[in-house]
Amino acid sequence: MIVRILGEGQWRVAPEAMQSLNELDDRVADALQKDDQEALQSSLALLLEQVRAGVPVADDDLVESDLIIPDASASLDEVRAFLEEQGNGEGLIPG
Repeated sequence: MIVRILGEGQWRVAPEAMQSLNELDDRVADALQKDDQEALQSSLALLLEQVRAGVPVADDDLVESDLIIPDASASLDEVRAFLEEQGNGEGLIPG
């Protein structure tokens, strides 16, 4: 699976990592629901760390991203707008 972090690049993430990514995505959704910016940034940072544990895609390797995730500095409103734009009611990681 190819995951893009906005403003950073893309990583190849092993299928085995998806369960952990989904759990972290649930924490992001919980932070959004509770309107908790601190929890959002903490959860996003952990999610992004997990993605970065994958294999970076070379800048000159043009591949389509399966998932796109905002950067760790994103605000509650920015993440909500991002999810609306993506048209995904399931969170950052569908599944």
